[in-house]
Amino acid sequence: MKLVLWMVRHPVMVAVPAVIVIAGQRWGWSAVAVTAAGLAVVTGCWYRGHPDTFDQYAGPYLRAWCRRWSSYIGPRWRHALRACELSITHRKTREEKFPRITRIRSYSTTVDTLHLRIVAGQQEKHFEAKSAELAHALRVQRVSVEVVKPGVIGLHIQRREPFTKIIPAPDMPQQSSTVDLKRVYVGETEYGQEWRIPILGGHLFVAGATGAGKNSIPLALMRSLAPLIRDGLVRLWVCDPKLFEFASATPICYRYADTAQSCADLIADYLAEMQAVQRDFADRRIRRLSVSRETPINVLIVDEMAALMAYGDYAIAKQVRGHLALVGSQGRASGHTMIGMVQEPTKDTISIRDLFTWRICLRLTASNHVDGVLGEDSRARGARADEIPDLAETAGIGYVVRPRSRLPIRVRAAYVDDTHIAELVRFITESPQWTHQ
Repeated sequence: MKLVLWMVRHPVMVAVPAVIVIAGQRWGWSAVAVTAAGLAVVTGCWYRGHPDTFDQYAGPYLRAWCRRWSSYIGPRWRHALRACELSITHRKTREEKFPRITRIRSYSTTVDTLHLRIVAGQQEKHFEAKSAELAHALRVQRVSVEVVKPGVIGLHIQRREPFTKIIPAPDMPQQSSTVDLKRVYVGETEYGQEWRIPILGGHLFVAGATGAGKNSIPLALMRSLAPLIRDGLVRLWVCDPKLFEFASATPICYRYADTAQSCADLIADYLAEMQAVQRDFADRRIRRLSVSRETPINVLIVDEMAALMAYGDYAIAKQVRGHLALVGSQGRASGHTMIGMVQEPTKDTISIRDLFTWRICLRLTASNHVDGVLGEDSRARGARADEIPDLAETAGIGYVVRPRSRLPIRVRAAYVDDTHIAELVRFITESPQWTHQ
């Protein structure tokens, strides 16, 4: 019975040898060998000639097949589960039962996704608690856990670091119509796919220690939104107490401030602008924003939020906290988006942390900060941002949470240097469409 069940679960492993034997007996083994060699040559030419399409259509399945039979089956897999106490022994029969792999996908060369049908009595919390031990047992870098459906969990296994090269700065689209405001390009995910985030309908929170690459995210967004900034469809309000990256982009900013008082005044004006738009929408019975030069998207970028909300003058900090709380709770419907960046993402420092819709966690210095940014138990599910090395080569690497499954995935923002910022400024200011309002 076990043999029959195994054959049903692995039809390809049964069908391929059967087809080879039948073909060999009917047409001869020479014809089978020539056919197999031809398929190997075609596959190799496809891989060498068009690696992108090969990796999209064939690579995930071939890698998954190889890794199923080399890494995730047999004594090695059972030993890893047993060593991490992820098997269950039946109380009466004393039979040892293991979670069964029902699906394997390898969407990139560095990450595998396994679906496990867990044994009765187990839940995802057991695997979350043992994720670090399981990673060591499998000799991989990280194991993340998600719930696929009742009785089935997903293990996302990072075999090695997926980001070994710097991701180049985003290309600037030529036309505003080609930019999807719900999917703006920022970088890449660990699955080798484009990392895109919405810029409309919520607020973005970026947390990371010094040198983690926080500013790469808004700068990448600015390049991806370049034609909309040029055409007056997006307006940038920038608070830059650090006087560093954003100072070079001053010519394309609608408003720019670099001191505590001027930043507080800018935020107050931003709030007044938001409330004026809300009153206008209410008077005209408008419930949904239509992006135009008359009703543009207003993006408020606040660098070093803690310097304005906690560390500086008490009166200014109190005013800024109150104004940003109103923006965070009311701004999404009128097209007023806030991007906040901070090094210490504690609740005491950033009291409005929960008002941010989307969150990005780059390298941090404390493990408890990860859950504070991405949500409860995010670190247990695999978002180990505190373990990212403090090196220049890791700048821009972090984690985001996939909304439906709450699975943390590893991402990296594109690198935007001074040359790219200067190129962005020229692209906008030297265009005939540009009119600084």
